[in-house]
Amino acid sequence: MAQDWQEAIERARAHAPFLGHALDRLPDLADLLSAGQGEAALHWAREAGEGIDDVGRALRRERLAFSAALAIGDLAGAFPLARVTEELSALADRSLDRAIRAAIRQRVPGADPAGMIALALGKHGACELNYSSDIDPILLYDPIRLPKRERDEAGEAAQRYAREIVRLLSEVTADGFVFRVDLRLRPASEVSPLAIPLQGALSHYESSALAWERAAFIRARAAAGDIDAGEAFLAAIRPFVWRRSLDFGAIGEVRRLTARIRASHSGPRSPGPGFNLKLGRGGIREVEFFAQTHQLIHGGRDPSLRARGTRPALDALAAAGIVEREDARALGEAYDRLRTIEHRLQMVGDQQTHVLPAGEDLENVANLEGMSASALLEELAAITEAVAARYDSLIDEDDSGTSIPARGDALAARLGDFGFAEPDRVAERIAGWSDGRIRALRSEPARAAFETLLPALLERLAAAPEPDQALNRWERVLAAAPSAINLFNLLVQRPALLDQLVRILVLAPTLADELGRRPELLDTLIDRRALDLPGPVEQVARRMRIGNDRNDYEHRLDQVRRVTGEMRFALGLQTVAAVHDPLAIGQALSRTAEAALETVQSAAVAEFEAVHGRVPGGELVVLGLGRLGGGTLTHASDLDLIYLFTGTFAGESDGRRPLGVTHYFNRLAQRVTAGLSVPTAEGALYEVDTRLRPQGTQGPLAVSFDSFARYQREEAWTWEHMALARARPLTGSAKARLELQAIIDGVLRQPRDPATLREDVLRMRAEMAAHKPAQGVLDAKLARGGLVDLEFLVHFLQLRERTAFDPDLGNAVDALRAKGLVPEGLRESLALMTRMLVAGRLLAPDLAEPPPAPAAALAEACGHADLPSLLHAFGAARQDVAAAWADSFGEPLENI
Repeated sequence: MAQDWQEAIERARAHAPFLGHALDRLPDLADLLSAGQGEAALHWAREAGEGIDDVGRALRRERLAFSAALAIGDLAGAFPLARVTEELSALADRSLDRAIRAAIRQRVPGADPAGMIALALGKHGACELNYSSDIDPILLYDPIRLPKRERDEAGEAAQRYAREIVRLLSEVTADGFVFRVDLRLRPASEVSPLAIPLQGALSHYESSALAWERAAFIRARAAAGDIDAGEAFLAAIRPFVWRRSLDFGAIGEVRRLTARIRASHSGPRSPGPGFNLKLGRGGIREVEFFAQTHQLIHGGRDPSLRARGTRPALDALAAAGIVEREDARALGEAYDRLRTIEHRLQMVGDQQTHVLPAGEDLENVANLEGMSASALLEELAAITEAVAARYDSLIDEDDSGTSIPARGDALAARLGDFGFAEPDRVAERIAGWSDGRIRALRSEPARAAFETLLPALLERLAAAPEPDQALNRWERVLAAAPSAINLFNLLVQRPALLDQLVRILVLAPTLADELGRRPELLDTLIDRRALDLPGPVEQVARRMRIGNDRNDYEHRLDQVRRVTGEMRFALGLQTVAAVHDPLAIGQALSRTAEAALETVQSAAVAEFEAVHGRVPGGELVVLGLGRLGGGTLTHASDLDLIYLFTGTFAGESDGRRPLGVTHYFNRLAQRVTAGLSVPTAEGALYEVDTRLRPQGTQGPLAVSFDSFARYQREEAWTWEHMALARARPLTGSAKARLELQAIIDGVLRQPRDPATLREDVLRMRAEMAAHKPAQGVLDAKLARGGLVDLEFLVHFLQLRERTAFDPDLGNAVDALRAKGLVPEGLRESLALMTRMLVAGRLLAPDLAEPPPAPAAALAEACGHADLPSLLHAFGAARQDVAAAWADSFGEPLENI
């Protein structure tokens, strides 16, 4: 017996680095396991966290010890699969319960978790957890009984506890983690809080829950916290889970969900590298769903079928004569074996993986099980084929006397006509859209409108260069939309809008992803102004202020985010549709950002002054640099900002909570940055980069005009003056902007030693080239001879000659050309590469050569017939920059 344990330890050390690490960290446990004392080892593991005051550390130590003890016992053949999964599930129960108690007692010392409930679902609920499982609890609370401080509101307290519970279990520390916690099985998870009040959960399950939620509750149990209250809740919703009779619509939902499992997985169909033991054809999920589907259909009438575990459920179905005994036996044995191999995969690195690796890694997993890779794959092929055959019969059988609507076959045939490569698979997937998970298709009118739209939509998607990818993007948009019946009807009536939508899905992954996150942007397609460029900054800012007469700071920020998101999306649409020059698009993106900055700063100042008052004689001024300073942004641009203030350091603000001047303006600058970058309900606006401020990240966020001027004259590096050549005051009074511009002009026009300047510029560019090489053939920014080289050249000549200072790079090039300092064609080279930068951020975001359709769109946007023509022009532009570089610096540009 001890020999088996020693051999298991040797296999673990040879093939499972996670287990080897655990044994090294826990030598006392390793000694018990070497002696074959499995039960003693488990007892030791349960107490491994004793005496550690930090709950998180204690839980992590127990989990590490328990995982190691169970794994070695499993490999030694001493602990059968059922024992292993039960012990892991019990560990999850204990950990979840301790996390609940710790979260509550952190705020209410000595309190018990009355009224705080954790329901276990999935494998946790069935006591079938694996070595590296998520747990999928639903957290409920009773507002009356929940422990809380006297002034706490129950709902806020419950959310605070929920966040702390998740942190205690999921946070990865030096001691690892306990369990990954997934709360997405809670009611209406896309909009609901982390912890749900009991009455709200009851109302949901009694009135609006879906078929998949019924299936999830087959395995639910009260696992931690207030167990009695949890059991009472499960008893209350039992009629929802176990209905005595199923309506035909519910049976249809169950069957669509069943088919969707197959349709949603696109990995290899048979065991080999990349095969998913859980989701693949004939895998673990199919065994589980085979049992659960029969339970849902028959369990309402026969309580003996309501087992939580997969093996007990199969046995009960066989005993009731619903499933053939041979099928139940074969599926049960297959399930155990698949779960065992799943455990071997996860033991290697404590990763939640179900996918068979390739090459030596696959051989390593097989060796951990004590066999070869070829033998393992041969065994898995036989197992999965047996499971798949029985699962196929589940999809085809008709227990209820009804069948899946015939439109599935008709739809597959139509898809074949459209040219989809795998029409049956796509038809199953489309059928799954109507199973209730997609909110926009839950009502009958919405489904009817969608079916009217579907032929035209599929015809256009099928014509796309990559129809499956376009279908994926459409599915993400559809899944995120709360309601879409009006859109469906509009797209039917206005095919041109449908063409625009599909063009986005096909050509612009960035915009398609944005639609998936914010489906309300679809409304932008309906607005006839969507193809118009925005007006001046003040006009855009007025639009951002509409409806902002409420004295509500968060509301004001949301309005800015909403309008900015719509305008940026519209400008993206214009880029994709090639209705405007990308140069005009980039300028419009800059005006939009300036308007957002101005509006956010105005709201932040009003909010700040209400508490802290004003600084007499002082105001905040924002200086824009980089592309924002130059007035041409892309869809991916950060905002490079420097915060400055007028006046002196003396005194303090005059509000009810006064602040010293420097502290005042630094706090106000932080508020503006947060207003621009921190997400609200409407998302985030921009990434803000303030590293160009005096002394960089080591210096204060906001400095006075005097400090800024002194730093720029006496301490700034050459690269900081190069950046200053594209600086532009963006906010503040007219007087303050003029004063700041005068400081900038004085710094830029000061005398310099040409040789030192040349040496500085060449060294900086060489270092940048070494650390930031071009990312692809379309990288107009970093490719040698590209925009960065052109910018360095322009700034060198500006500073050397003390002339042509204009933050707009095009105007600066024109001024240098007029003085004979750069060749005639450099402005056209700048324009071409800027067009590539702006349009490429949407049409070729990875900067590699895109597929044919976006490649053609990129070429069109840049004024060329096709991509080869554009690349040829790009090469010629880079040569122009290289020639100007050699002429100005007296040496060639490297790697051109």
